[in-house]
Amino acid sequence: MSSWLLLAGFAIGYVMYYLTEIVKRPKLAVAEGAFKDFLLKHVPSMQSKFWPTIWCVESRAQTVFASILRSTVFPTIHYRREILTLNDGGEVALDWMEEGCKKLSPLILILPGLSGDSHSDYVRCLVVAAQGIGVRTVIFNNRGLGGVKLKTPRLYCASNIDDLSEVVNHIKQLNPGVRLGATGISMGGLVLGNYIAEKSEESSKTFTACQVISVPWNVQKGSDSIETPYLNSLLSQHSARNLCKTLSKGDVLRNGEFDIDAILQSKSIKEFDSSFTSKHFGFKDVEHYYGTATLHDKLHMMSTPLLGLSAADDPFQPLNDIPVNAAQNSSHVAILVTTRGGHIGFLNGIWPIGKDQYIARVFSQYFAATLFDDINFSSTAQQMQQEYLNASKKSEATV
Repeated sequence: MSSWLLLAGFAIGYVMYYLTEIVKRPKLAVAEGAFKDFLLKHVPSMQSKFWPTIWCVESRAQTVFASILRSTVFPTIHYRREILTLNDGGEVALDWMEEGCKKLSPLILILPGLSGDSHSDYVRCLVVAAQGIGVRTVIFNNRGLGGVKLKTPRLYCASNIDDLSEVVNHIKQLNPGVRLGATGISMGGLVLGNYIAEKSEESSKTFTACQVISVPWNVQKGSDSIETPYLNSLLSQHSARNLCKTLSKGDVLRNGEFDIDAILQSKSIKEFDSSFTSKHFGFKDVEHYYGTATLHDKLHMMSTPLLGLSAADDPFQPLNDIPVNAAQNSSHVAILVTTRGGHIGFLNGIWPIGKDQYIARVFSQYFAATLFDDINFSSTAQQMQQEYLNASKKSEATV
């Protein structure tokens, strides 16, 4: 009898803890103004409490189980594949999903994570969500991924936007007059964010709105976090194995420049980036690479409407290093932070096996409002641009 009472007491205590400490409304960080008003009005998930799956609230558990569950929930998607030859002779796969959408419906470009591709569980989740609102999608598979062999001795990294620039120009040429959006997940968010920052004017003319999910805003701090023993470092080891798997298939890279066999022994992301990625792209060292890739100090350079979705417990990005303060002073960058969610997790509900996943819900609400609401968002975008110009003039005057 006493054991049942103890169990009941524990269950009641946990439920009370869950309701008071875990279930909370996400925090929205963005400057007062047109973008904030628009988001609060048209993205209802921002106004509701986030209910993490009660039996899976721990960050690493959210990360792992979300991938497992989404892999079973979302079916294999049959894309229309296009092989794009880049200026240097390299090739990348663009996977298009247009079924159920009108020919000139809006289009969202999706950039997967570190070693992800168009068949990754979280990508399929977003593609299905896009179909649900009548939006076409195209997934940009990085070099060496998506089943496409390397044709040149070059892979990809978080700070280089050359390949993305070519892909964006190609998509624009194929879709004149069509409203375009873009979403980057994890490392894909870094590439997209760097594009938005470096090509601010071009990006704002190209994309109506963009989104990043579970992006490591401060790459250096994120790297320190994911290398922490023991559970975080297991995720880093898993990612390193995927990177090594991609590298091992690139026979064209075995040209004597690198000791590939030694690099394939990397046990962490940072170890792989130290011995390969940073050198491959001409950086002084891995810290130089991470400092260039990072986004937390670039929000003021972005003039394309950008919504970030981050979890406060993301093992790849500690809460203190999410640029909440910078976003609160930004007219164009908003960051929605949930109390829990892990890395690309965001499981919610008692048994989260439905297709209405939290990341899909925020994604579809945001893009339905920005890509289809011509009158409201066009007016909002004009106000945001004026706010951006006013802030820039104020900053110049201060300097």
